[in-house]
Amino acid sequence: MIGFSLLLLLCAAAWHDLRSRRIPNALVYPGTAAGFLLNSLLSQGMGGLGALDSLAGLGAGLLLLLPLYLLRAMGAGDVKLMAMAGAFLGARGVTSAFIYVLLAGGLLAIAMAWRHRKPRMLLPKLEIIQVTSNTPTVNPHPTEDLANVPGKCITVPYGVAIAAGMAAYLAGVPLN
Repeated sequence: MIGFSLLLLLCAAAWHDLRSRRIPNALVYPGTAAGFLLNSLLSQGMGGLGALDSLAGLGAGLLLLLPLYLLRAMGAGDVKLMAMAGAFLGARGVTSAFIYVLLAGGLLAIAMAWRHRKPRMLLPKLEIIQVTSNTPTVNPHPTEDLANVPGKCITVPYGVAIAAGMAAYLAGVPLN
């Protein structure tokens, strides 16, 4: 029951993210409350984790993606969605599922780059070291900065990756 409820919420979030590149708070906040309440009210025999593990999962889910948000590599909705999943799965479950989410996100980024014919968006900006008269200097490699070119920036709907990764985790897909 808990896993099915989480999957429904994740599918709705992925749909919103694909449609508008936003994950609405009106979905995430009630979903977080539902995850906490289900885990608090259901006994362990029925799949409940307990209130403390649900809160620990919420915190773990938040902390897993917070660094990417602080680096401006991810939106706040994605971070809140992962925290919501943590409220359903608990700390141990959300950290295990995070590996699946990262793999799904990588595959999605590759697919988006291929679809938009921008494979260079996946490569880091390299710097070339030049040695001139015993003093090494670092010069930036001339690359196109997609963030400053209107209409050229490709965004990845990471809510889709979160939903796909969580679905694979809940289905028990092996990683090897």
